[in-house]
Amino acid sequence: MKFDSDNLEHNWTQLRAMLMKQFGKKPDMNAILFLIGIQELGIGIREFTKEEKQDLMHIATCKVFSLSGYYTLTGTDEEGWPHYEAVKPIPFANLREQENMLKWHVIEYFNQSEEV
Repeated sequence: MKFDSDNLEHNWTQLRAMLMKQFGKKPDMNAILFLIGIQELGIGIREFTKEEKQDLMHIATCKVFSLSGYYTLTGTDEEGWPHYEAVKPIPFANLREQENMLKWHVIEYFNQSEEV
């Protein structure tokens, strides 16, 4: 599914609907970040500890912000977990602007993953 570059909220609703069809319930931002983290880890679905779930969401956040050059992948550890380094600071924004920036990057992640 290719998203319209102009309408953030419409695209966000479309993405959530697409994921709902795939997984049976409409995910919130945390669930979507968790899914991206699992995808980026690349070891499949298994039980994760609370700390691992937080790490997966962190991996996802770094991955989506790497699309705009805010982070870069530095490699993986001995267990295969990706590690990122901040390259430039994410611009200061209020909570709504931060949420919209994250939504845009998540949508862009799904756009790019479909092109592969």
